[in-house]
Amino acid sequence: MSEPSLRAAILPVTPLQQNCSLVWCTKTMRGAFVDPGGGLPKLRAAIAQAGVTIEKILLTHGHIDHCGSAGIFAEELGVPIEGPHEADRFWIARLEDDGRNYGVMGKPFEPDRWLVDGDTVTVGDLTLDVRHCPGHTPGHVVFHHPESKLAIVGDVLFQGSIGRTDFPLGNHQQLLDAITQRLWPMGDDTSFIPGHGPMSTFAQERQSNPFVADRVLASA
Repeated sequence: MSEPSLRAAILPVTPLQQNCSLVWCTKTMRGAFVDPGGGLPKLRAAIAQAGVTIEKILLTHGHIDHCGSAGIFAEELGVPIEGPHEADRFWIARLEDDGRNYGVMGKPFEPDRWLVDGDTVTVGDLTLDVRHCPGHTPGHVVFHHPESKLAIVGDVLFQGSIGRTDFPLGNHQQLLDAITQRLWPMGDDTSFIPGHGPMSTFAQERQSNPFVADRVLASA
């Protein structure tokens, strides 16, 4: 079997056990961190262990556990930040206050590139598609690598659950629409890395997720 073009390591960080992902292109050994919310010593160790060169930071959304340390880490590594969608400016602006509340380091920053639905981002020779999936936050985006049948979905969808929508600017119907209109078309055989907890597949969630299973939504 040939080596996959994309590899990913899941690194839970912060007291909220948020899944930071290190993804890299096996051809070029160039990589990116998705949602480095904290735990920088752990993330530095992961770079060394994987033997990759970090070329950027990608963000799904502006919540403290996902991006509190992103600006600090980007400065340290000398790399740009891409994402989320500009509608999450509200959340990034309050990272310091939220950090104090959650006991997580938080520092506001300005991404080098805001993302919109239909954009692409590159990691080495890999190209990931960007889908805007609001609801949990207004500017939440998801990264999808079709060739690997892998999506990194932040807090849109979890194994057996969906993202909270009771935070400021959350919207439950928008979240359901994003899942059914933006995630499901990626294919049932797509595996996904959620923002918290274990990986799953869209097929499994369409069958058994109590919030968005096909039968649940059909009877709504």
